Amino acid sequence: QVQLVESGGGLVQAGESLRLSCAASGRTSSRMNLAWFRQAPGKEREFVAATHWSRDSTYYADSMKGRFTASRDNTRNAIDLQMNSLKPEDTAVYFCAASPLWRPSSLRDAREWGYWGQGTQVTVSS
Repeated sequence: QVQLVESGGGLVQAGESLRLSCAASGRTSSRMNLAWFRQAPGKEREFVAATHWSRDSTYYADSMKGRFTASRDNTRNAIDLQMNSLKPEDTAVYFCAASPLWRPSSLRDAREWGYWGQGTQVTVSS
């Protein structure tokens, strides 16, 4: 069993920054790969970034590179997401996901991830 809890969402103006955090807990949480997805109203769930549980390996969606940075905190079994220069189109519910598998060719597929948090709302005003 793995439980995921996201935090850090909120309402910000365009150009501001937010830092999200997702903490994993449970018997196997220390060996779970962690990822961020987001879903805007009326749109499909979109891959943001993923980190391996032990390797220095991070993947990003091409559209997120440059502004978003994901990092793994192994002491807390957590994944953080630093979001800079936020734009209105970044408005979405941001979800944390976990999986014991690490298959780079499939990481961007939401179906690859078996555990999900409840999400945290990020709203960016213009």
